[in-house]
Amino acid sequence: MKKAASAKKAASVKKATSAKGAAAKRAASAGETGSAKKAASAKKAASAKKVAPPKRAASAKKAASKASVAEKASKGAAVKKAPAAKKVAVAPKKATARIKGTAPAKAVVHPPGDESPTALVRRARRINRELADVFPYAHPELDFENPFQLLVATVLSAQTTDLRVNQTTPALFAKYPTPEDLAAANPEEVEEILRPCGFFRAKTKSVIGLSKALVEDFGGEVPGRLEDLVKLPGVGRKTAFVVLGNAFGHPGITVDTHFQRLVRRWRWTDETDPDKIEAAVGALFPKSDWTDLSHHVIWHGRRICHARKPACGACPIAHLCPAYGEGETDPEKAKKLLKYEKGGFPGQRLKPPQAYLDAGGKPAPPLGAG
Repeated sequence: MKKAASAKKAASVKKATSAKGAAAKRAASAGETGSAKKAASAKKAASAKKVAPPKRAASAKKAASKASVAEKASKGAAVKKAPAAKKVAVAPKKATARIKGTAPAKAVVHPPGDESPTALVRRARRINRELADVFPYAHPELDFENPFQLLVATVLSAQTTDLRVNQTTPALFAKYPTPEDLAAANPEEVEEILRPCGFFRAKTKSVIGLSKALVEDFGGEVPGRLEDLVKLPGVGRKTAFVVLGNAFGHPGITVDTHFQRLVRRWRWTDETDPDKIEAAVGALFPKSDWTDLSHHVIWHGRRICHARKPACGACPIAHLCPAYGEGETDPEKAKKLLKYEKGGFPGQRLKPPQAYLDAGGKPAPPLGAG
């Protein structure tokens, strides 16, 4: 019995020992596996570290290549832009760039093209300032000594030149110096005097009719209000503003054919109706500038910016004009297109202001003098 018990005890001890050994082996194998995994991960990290520099180098090379491409592109752009810089002197760049960071002008709601309202106002006012430097002596090109003479001369200037009117009115005012005299005139005698102006019958009717209206409604005096002037026969807004601006000093915009052509050519407005043109252009300038603005634009249209052949090559505001190139761009050829004092020829007034004469302008010859 004792032998059997000891044998069982020995067997159980042996079994426990073998179980411990198996556990130790499993622990050892697990440790080996963990260490192997750690070693593998360490090797992998090391290899990653070894591979990382080439990747960074590749990205650095890529960035460098991009930088070089950008540099080449910028150089190419600079090379391409170089001719444009040269063209500014010969063919001025269009002044239609949008100005950022500025509040839009409330007066201009729909500027033509891609020009912002603020940019349009600035360009328009700059054109007027530069024209003022070119034509500091600009004035109405009709001879007159009082509001009545200016009113009659402006009515007669329709469908003819100011020069022809100036050559005709001396005889008319010598015979009929006042509204009372012209109101009582024989129409046939007036027609004979006004024949050189063209449409002389219609113009005779107008000047006699407005003279009668002045005598009957305004005591023989020319009224100084727009609403009164436009009631006179043959007098519209254009004529009224000529009289108000130059005889009474009240600001007004004279929208004649030259003014209409140039403001559309400069893209100040795309309107075609005179009243709408007046409103659109008037919104670009302070009211105090309106009368002188009219003179500057009209003078420029008569002397340089002609309807058929603009003298673009001799234009002082070519760098601000979106329509540059519509006319002759060669400076020497353009100079031959200049008219009046800019071309060395007499102006349209027989009795121009002294400032005009001081600037080199020449008075026009009287009727029949050549």
